[in-house]
Amino acid sequence: MGIFVGSTMGDTMEAAGLIARQLRRKAGVSVPVLDIAGLDLTVMLEFDLLLIGCPTWDIGQLEASWREQFDAFRALDLSGKLVGFFGAGDQVFYEDTYQDAMGILADAAEESGARLVGAWPAAGYLHTASRGQRGDHFVGLALDFEHQIDLTEERVEAWTGKLLEELREGGHATFVGYAGQQQNE
Repeated sequence: MGIFVGSTMGDTMEAAGLIARQLRRKAGVSVPVLDIAGLDLTVMLEFDLLLIGCPTWDIGQLEASWREQFDAFRALDLSGKLVGFFGAGDQVFYEDTYQDAMGILADAAEESGARLVGAWPAAGYLHTASRGQRGDHFVGLALDFEHQIDLTEERVEAWTGKLLEELREGGHATFVGYAGQQQNE
């Protein structure tokens, strides 16, 4: 399992750190957090589970390092990989493009053969539209460091718990053990 992050202002990187700490606490797994800026993305192929962080930048765009890496990401064969997403955005001033970047990357991952994990309920958010939303769920954890920062840690804790349970129920106990024990050292 690896966490791959593009983060211009630092919020998504902060979220990645919170996620890594929760996974360590809940499942006893140490998860590397890698900044994708300048990274050879073929390293993603070494992992079976990818957690990808990307804030939505400007009006529904990918963050700068993800824009630079997008073609390389799309070129990866993610067949057999599980991919979860998390992202930061502003749901008040960009209410109709909130979490679009997460949706752009999720679409690319699925087109490359990945199976998405970690959908997150859209209830409790203030946005009006999002490419990162399918039905009543976001494709991953949606965070807003501007208008709902007080919910960030609570959402990360709930999402990591939901993600671990989804992995266990899906028969992916090779990532995490049932009693908080890592099974694959």
